[in-house]
Amino acid sequence: MTTTRSAAGTEREVLEGLLDRARADLVDTVRGLSETDARRRLVPSLTTPLTLVKHAAFAERLWFQRTLGRLADADCDGPLWAHGGFEVGERETVAEVIAEFERASARARVIAAGFSLDEVREHPHTRAVVSLRWISVFMTAEFARHAGHGDILREQIESMTESSS
Repeated sequence: MTTTRSAAGTEREVLEGLLDRARADLVDTVRGLSETDARRRLVPSLTTPLTLVKHAAFAERLWFQRTLGRLADADCDGPLWAHGGFEVGERETVAEVIAEFERASARARVIAAGFSLDEVREHPHTRAVVSLRWISVFMTAEFARHAGHGDILREQIESMTESSS
């Protein structure tokens, strides 16, 4: 993802810039890993570097397409799974999962551009009422947290690879 935004500007520009930064940081945790390493499970959960990016695509769809845009599940650019996206198909590649996330992010930007930060929507499942401002902050925190998870997993994977060389 090559979106670059200034750290200064209006509230909206800063929120969009921070969200884009968190998106890029998350993708960077998996970019360049082998297909095997990107799927390597080092924790008991389904979390791998690649499932973090897959989950992020799910989150983009849930919050921007489904909640903010009020799109029906069938009109979203990909599935909204019960498992939150923490499953990657055996035939899906790292490049495909990154591209899926980047498509969902691009669509999120387009949808968000049509709303003010104060626009509110009801979450389709929890019924919580949230604003675009809240969604932007929440998604930035979500992606930053997952980028941190991805950084740790990648560091572990790379240390295993280096020690076996």
